[in-house]
Amino acid sequence: MPDYYISQISHTDKTAIQGVTVLLNAEGIRLDANLDYTCGMYDDEMNIIATGSCFGNTLRCLAVSSEHQGEGLMNQIISHLIEVQFERGNTHLFLYTKCSSAKFFGDLGFYEIARIDEQIVFMENRRTGFKNYLKKLEESSALQLQTLTKDTSANTATLQSDNALPDTSTADRKIAALVMNANPFTLGHQYLVEKAARENDLLHLFIVSEDASLVPFKVRKQLVMEGTAHLDNICYHDSGPYIISNATFPSYFQKDENAVIESHAMLDLTVFTEIAQTLGINRRYVGEEPASLVTGIYNNIMSEKLPENGIECIIVPRKTDEKKAISASTVRQAIKDNDVDTLKKLVPESTLRYFESKEAKEVIERIRNSGNVIHY
Repeated sequence: MPDYYISQISHTDKTAIQGVTVLLNAEGIRLDANLDYTCGMYDDEMNIIATGSCFGNTLRCLAVSSEHQGEGLMNQIISHLIEVQFERGNTHLFLYTKCSSAKFFGDLGFYEIARIDEQIVFMENRRTGFKNYLKKLEESSALQLQTLTKDTSANTATLQSDNALPDTSTADRKIAALVMNANPFTLGHQYLVEKAARENDLLHLFIVSEDASLVPFKVRKQLVMEGTAHLDNICYHDSGPYIISNATFPSYFQKDENAVIESHAMLDLTVFTEIAQTLGINRRYVGEEPASLVTGIYNNIMSEKLPENGIECIIVPRKTDEKKAISASTVRQAIKDNDVDTLKKLVPESTLRYFESKEAKEVIERIRNSGNVIHY
């Protein structure tokens, strides 16, 4: 084999990045705007003949020059990227690829999770990864339902009362889902959860567990559960890597082009549909989002695609304060500005207590040191 070698490419190396871009474009692939590692394979004349990149625990922007396909170069690129990921501590890996390349990556040990025809295939390196995730959701739901039923029995004279939880079968029941980042949990989030819980027999509440937000997941989950503790028909779930994560929906966390956001949203919803079928979910609630471009695009696609899969999409107008929509972005801005009076108007008592405690000091500093706290 000729003397080829693989080297990391710095994002500041404009010449090399241009070479990567040209190679990707020639293979019908767009250079992703969100990458944290890129490598190139060079020939003896320093031309980039193969490339691959990472973002979080995903592999992306994978290509080999048409002149060198069939030489096994992609195997070497993938092996290199997997080694980089393992050194980072990432063993559960995901990748995007063109539909036409899915079989090739299947031969390299990746398994298909979801597919958007003629656009993209989403794969992982665990044969039963997604299947195990769905099984875990089922088991967690069953355990929580048992607890909910016991609690309801203890607090009500009969399970037939209007507010009691019905039996755990899913037939003819309204079973809803809510997915929220809650960065942090606001009165708007609380209003949305209360509405969904009130209008349905059971609510599956997924809390985005990707730690890519100013408020850490552990804190966000704590505030969500404290702010909804008065409701007795909720099953709580960590979203894991399959719902609004850096794997399924990276443009939720990082700016990108509208077309890419749409593609990521489609992929995320394709995965969610599988989750909904597993848990018997037939309704999904989302908050109207006048201030966030990415959430607005996501909501529009949901309202179109979910009904095609038998899932009602209910977009709820935002709760307002003095005619202004309450959003987590507004709350973060109040924290950044040390505007306690505004904060008190926008969050539940449980969230306010947290941000007034010593425990919140590090999170408050992170928010205040952030250049921009508004979700684009």
